[in-house]
Amino acid sequence: MIGIVAALALVTLILTAFGSSSPAPVAPATTPAAVTDMPPEPDVLATVGNLQIKLPVAGDAVTAIGFHGAGAGAVELSPVGRQLNEGLLARLWRRITGAPQNGRVWVQLDGGTSTDVMDVGAMPGTDVYAPVVGTVVSISDLVIDGKRFGSQIDVRPSSAPSLIVSLSHVEPDPALTVGSPVLASSSKLGTVVDVAAVERQSLAKHAGARGNNVAIEVRPAAGSLP
Repeated sequence: MIGIVAALALVTLILTAFGSSSPAPVAPATTPAAVTDMPPEPDVLATVGNLQIKLPVAGDAVTAIGFHGAGAGAVELSPVGRQLNEGLLARLWRRITGAPQNGRVWVQLDGGTSTDVMDVGAMPGTDVYAPVVGTVVSISDLVIDGKRFGSQIDVRPSSAPSLIVSLSHVEPDPALTVGSPVLASSSKLGTVVDVAAVERQSLAKHAGARGNNVAIEVRPAAGSLP
């Protein structure tokens, strides 16, 4: 009996300290305005090996950051920062191990655990910058229901040429062409398009601006080994 009472007391203590469930992210009362002519801070949002994926929009423009799964072939990203909707055990383990919480807060989308795609929320019209140093290798139209909604811009990072970093939901800058060299946090790629006007975004549950975002994923370059 004493053991049961002790166990219940321990559980109560844990629940009191860490909460019985993860807090549900709430959309902000006000949505940040579109930010133009302001490069982002060089904050690292995710990594793939030694490749760092940096913030593609100005920090003041970010509505939320979320991760979710993708189709076959995408490389899993390692988020940097603290997961807002992580479970009780994960929070307890992080507190016990003293794991660092540096970086921006992010949410796991769609109830899964995959982190193949990173959605960086921002208002349509917000300037989008390169998240890596590299070269633009492809600019292709994003077509939804037969209509074009921006483009997918593929960048081959200099530090990991066997990979391709793809950005979607972006209207390319007129000066951007295939072969253009880009620098992380300083080379403008284009602006955020209003893709939420035709396709519901998972980030809408956690942010304003109807969840409009820049979607970033990493895939092996053609001809590279898996």
